[in-house]
Amino acid sequence: MIRVLLADDQPLVRAGLAALLAEEGDIEVVGVAADGDEALRLALETVPDVVCLDIRMPGQDGIAVAQRLCGPGADPRIPVLILTTFAIDDYVFRALEAGVSGFLLKDSDPEEILRAVPRIADGHGMLDHTLTRRIVDEYVQRRRLQPVTAARAAESLTARERDILLLLAQGMSNEQIAGELFVEIATVKSHLARMLPKLGVQSRLQAAVWAYQNHVVTVDE
Repeated sequence: MIRVLLADDQPLVRAGLAALLAEEGDIEVVGVAADGDEALRLALETVPDVVCLDIRMPGQDGIAVAQRLCGPGADPRIPVLILTTFAIDDYVFRALEAGVSGFLLKDSDPEEILRAVPRIADGHGMLDHTLTRRIVDEYVQRRRLQPVTAARAAESLTARERDILLLLAQGMSNEQIAGELFVEIATVKSHLARMLPKLGVQSRLQAAVWAYQNHVVTVDE
């Protein structure tokens, strides 16, 4: 059973998301919050598998809450899915930097949201399919290189870690990467656990953006 906490300041959105998720037999909504402060309190009390956060909420905004739940030093670290009405602006990039596992637009198909929750609970990242190319392109153009440069990473990553990073940047899941490289899923997860700190990132999603940002792969690819 996947335990989910919902936070949104719009009652209709909260009710709609709760009803949508409750219809799934393997998802349990363990709490709903109307503002950021309540979301943070409930998340720390219930420790759900996924927290779905709006960005703009009274009190602490969704990004500030995400920073507490999944950013550096978070304990326990709780995966966050941002559900936003903002397509491309600074909120999206701040959410990435806060360590969120994914984000979708609020007008996404219900099926896409239902797919995202178990993926994120299982440790995968999730980007709205209509935004992926635009987000990567804008991130590359607007953000400076991270402290861990491509040259430094090339020195610290093993050959297998570089293979996994390339496949990760192409949007492959752990299962797909394992199949491509003919290894066990546990082996992929082990390599990821060692690779992320070397890149100076917190999540698979940030690792994929790092790969584009540092030209390990390009937007055209």
